[in-house]
Amino acid sequence: MEKGILGTKIVTQIGFVVHDIEASSQAFADFLGVAKPNWSLTDTIDKTQGQYNGEPCPARAKLAFFKVGEQLSIELIEPDQEPSVWRDVLNQKGEGVHHIAFKIEGMKEKLIALEASGMRLMQKGEYTGGRYAYVDALSQLKTIVELLENDPK
Repeated sequence: MEKGILGTKIVTQIGFVVHDIEASSQAFADFLGVAKPNWSLTDTIDKTQGQYNGEPCPARAKLAFFKVGEQLSIELIEPDQEPSVWRDVLNQKGEGVHHIAFKIEGMKEKLIALEASGMRLMQKGEYTGGRYAYVDALSQLKTIVELLENDPK
C-alpha cells in the first residue's frame, strides 16, 4: 500500500494555541498527572529565518511540551502579538487545537506535493536541529498540518 503524500502516517505532535502558557501547562499537568514542564521561547528571526505568508516573520512564541506516548507529544503555544499562523488561529478561533504534526524527510519535495494537492504553505522556519512548516489543510483535513524535519545526526 502507498504511504501517502508525507511518506508516514504517524502523528508525532498535537499542538494547541493558548493565551496563558503557565495556566494551560498546569491544567494539562494536573489532567495527565505529571509535572508541569518549563516553557521555552522560540528563537529570533535571525536564527529561525521565519516566513509567514511569504514575508519575514519575527513572531515568537512560548512553547511547552508533554510527552504522551512513545512518539506523541502535546505542544502548547502562547504566541506573541506579531503576525503568525499561531496568532491568527488564536485571534480567529480562540484557544484550542492548532495543528497535527508529522516528522518527515525531504521538506522541499513534501511541500511541492502538498501544494499540488491544494495545501498551501502558511509559515515556515528553522529550529536548532531542523525545520518546520505549517500547511493549510483546513478544507481537506479540517486542520493545519505541521511538517517537522530533523537534520541527520
